[in-house]
Amino acid sequence: QVQLVESGGGLVQPGGSLRLSCTASGRIFSIYAMGWYRQAPGHQREMVALITSGGQTTLPDSVKGRFTISKDIAKNTVYLQMNSLKPEDTAVYYCNLKMAVDYWGQGTQVTVSS
Repeated sequence: QVQLVESGGGLVQPGGSLRLSCTASGRIFSIYAMGWYRQAPGHQREMVALITSGGQTTLPDSVKGRFTISKDIAKNTVYLQMNSLKPEDTAVYYCNLKMAVDYWGQGTQVTVSS
């Protein structure tokens, strides 16, 4: 069994910053990557940021330059630093762990509004 616990969501004004954290616990081995996806109402879930076990990162153009993903291997934790937030970043953000199968967190709401 694998558990993913997310924290750090909330309400922020446009231009503001938030930092999301996700800690994995349980039967964890052979991690390929960890990262974040998001889903806004009426939209499909989309990848926001991924970081492989080797440290390679992937971010879509929509967040590149504003979001940064990092990890703490010892703590099985991945972080998402989100700067210059825009209203279109509003969504539920889900932590993702890729091993032989994908595991998902429960989601944390990020709302960007004045």
